[in-house]
Amino acid sequence: MRRFSLRLAALCTWALAGATAFSAAAQAEPAWPAKPITFIVPYSAGGFADTRMRLIASKLEKELGATIVIENKAGAGGVIGTAHIAKAKPDGYTIGSGHLAPLAVNPTLTPKTVPYQVKSDLAPIVLIEQAPLVLNVHQGVPAQTVQELIALAKKDPGGISFGSSGMGGAHHLSGELFAHQAGIKLSHVPYKGGAPAAADLMAGHIPMMFEMGYAAMPAIKSGKVRPLAVTSAQRLPLLPDVPTLAESGLAGFESTNWQGIIAPAGVPRDIVDKINAAANRVLQQPDVIAAFEETAGQVGGGSPEDFARLIQSETAKWAQTISAAKLEAK
Repeated sequence: MRRFSLRLAALCTWALAGATAFSAAAQAEPAWPAKPITFIVPYSAGGFADTRMRLIASKLEKELGATIVIENKAGAGGVIGTAHIAKAKPDGYTIGSGHLAPLAVNPTLTPKTVPYQVKSDLAPIVLIEQAPLVLNVHQGVPAQTVQELIALAKKDPGGISFGSSGMGGAHHLSGELFAHQAGIKLSHVPYKGGAPAAADLMAGHIPMMFEMGYAAMPAIKSGKVRPLAVTSAQRLPLLPDVPTLAESGLAGFESTNWQGIIAPAGVPRDIVDKINAAANRVLQQPDVIAAFEETAGQVGGGSPEDFARLIQSETAKWAQTISAAKLEAK
């Protein structure tokens, strides 16, 4: 009996020691964030996506009480950087920006080149911004309205071309969606970036283009191009007299180049919620709202589920457009 008691006492001592050690380890585990956070931007430094996310990251640093280090991992239309996020350790110390092309277009347009599954490999955190486009025409185009432009295109199927920053981008897909809904045939002219396409539009080498609002404003203000419509659901404060495409006869038309914050799948929900709450606070700051409005952007926000639903609906919409236009990446 005494031997049994000694064994029981030894077991209890061992269990107590183990529990104490576990408790100490748990208490020693620092609360997130306890070290710098790496923020991956899947586009080049200095571009619009990069500058916008640097603004948001600088604000998040203060809200989260952590250092955020931006890393640009550009290439393959945003796929390389997005893949880096998907493969990162899901501990909340590697997050990044998620964009239209790598999340909702490339998986359909170039599925063989996308090394991740959006639904299973990535965790949407929050929508940051939706950036509408402007349908601009060269001043020499004899169309003052969208319906007049459609009428010209119907008289000359395929004879009217539109420029873009490259295949599969917001400029391109907006043009394809426009052609599909209007029942017309347009000729796509892809450029290596939006700037050279915009330059050719101003020079009259191409008659029309869907331009990002922030990029289009200088040419519009100088009178070098004529805006016929915007692709957002509501008119833009910067262009209050320019109707939406929906107002112009294409019911339900909406196209924006959006961006948000994502993380690798498996990040603890409490970390996702902390980043989401901090980002929503940032998006309500007056200077952030002003910065967005100055570039024709629309402030995002909402829950992780809201962002996930947007990605899902955008994927379906652009998959339908890609199929209807019979697009094939080259």
